[in-house]
Amino acid sequence: MTAAHATPIDAAYAGHLATLKQRADEALARGGFDHLVVPSGTQHYQVFDDRDYPYAVNPQFKAWLPLTRVPYSWLVYTPGERPKVIFYQPFDYWHVVPDAPSGWWVEHFDIHIIRKPEEALALLPKPVARCAILGETQSTLGEYAPNNPDAVVNYLEYQRSYKTPYEISLMREAQHLAVRGHRAAEAAFRESKSEFAIHMAYCSAVGQDANELPYGNIIGLNEHAAVLHYMELQRVAPDPLRSFLIDAGASFHGYASDITRSYAYDTGSEFQAMIDAVDAAQQKMCAGVRSGVDYRQLHVDAHHTLMGILKDFGVITVSPEAAVATGVSAAFFPHGLGHPIGLQVHDVAGFAASDRGGRIERPAGHPYLRMTRVLEPGMVVTIEPGLYFIDLLLEEVKKNGHTASVDWARVDAFRPYGGIRIEDEVLCTGGDADNLTRPAFEEAD
Repeated sequence: MTAAHATPIDAAYAGHLATLKQRADEALARGGFDHLVVPSGTQHYQVFDDRDYPYAVNPQFKAWLPLTRVPYSWLVYTPGERPKVIFYQPFDYWHVVPDAPSGWWVEHFDIHIIRKPEEALALLPKPVARCAILGETQSTLGEYAPNNPDAVVNYLEYQRSYKTPYEISLMREAQHLAVRGHRAAEAAFRESKSEFAIHMAYCSAVGQDANELPYGNIIGLNEHAAVLHYMELQRVAPDPLRSFLIDAGASFHGYASDITRSYAYDTGSEFQAMIDAVDAAQQKMCAGVRSGVDYRQLHVDAHHTLMGILKDFGVITVSPEAAVATGVSAAFFPHGLGHPIGLQVHDVAGFAASDRGGRIERPAGHPYLRMTRVLEPGMVVTIEPGLYFIDLLLEEVKKNGHTASVDWARVDAFRPYGGIRIEDEVLCTGGDADNLTRPAFEEAD
């Protein structure tokens, strides 16, 4: 593609690749290796069957290449040399064969087409002992078995926290795709469709099926919204319809989006008012994504804010501070505020102490938080506060001696609605937070 016809994504890719080379140079030096070798991954049979598990590309491979459906391929990088792609394009009349390599990335690589997986052996660098091979065990080919050296992996995963302009462009596009699905899903809910029908409307609008989406859609009506990872997809809609929670994303050239919205069927209901309160609070939390801010503190602050909402709605009888201190808040908000996102929906290095390893632990009493680092420019995180009415956890409140901290009649009033979660993706910059999700909804309106 000529420069005259290059898109912003095309133009940004060269800078992205230069950054990856710099990172790989440092990672290899730290590990004492000469070559970076990354298999795309393989297909393998399901246990006791002759059908493959769904193929999932190696994230370390798709960091370099916008290729997500090319098993048995390889990325090879040696400092000072052009990177090489060993591209598997088999002779096959049973399945669709991948198209020949094309697009904005091809001019930056030496490309070698192979027809059989074992043909890669002649093209991989030698000796194998000088190769850092990143992948899963199933990708082993001859002597080339993934070794995943800690020094290399720790550095590369840590650096993945800092998204390049190219990556941000792809992530913005993933937002737009997902928003199409969210708008279609809301419309299906308003038409009293079942969870399964809503899911199908979402997939159709996005143009991706279950194997292409970055994670399984969470689509819960009424009390099912209280199950954090509800994926059962009932075929019959409940009657009456009260509420709808959808947590669903999309993929764009290997990058994920992750968006959650909650709706009340009766937009004049008290539950809708609670949704509106959580939404307003969530937007303020998003604005708090700033360089130098400890994500752990954002999470703890979110607990106090959400308990303030429950206090306003008469659900708890104690102060927000008391609800957090006694653990009552965790019964209503039992998950973390969010997580890093990028090549994976729960992206890597959320706990990393440094690019040499180590771990930053979660705050006491918050076992499910997926991000404990101080925010820096280039990081993209989700912000997803929630309030739920989960019988199992509410029983624990009683068992722990905090029955008086809750107005159980108010719990009973909200229990049939399940819960609320609002989730956006936010880019940390050197200044104000950059919400990647809200503009996509505004443009879709």
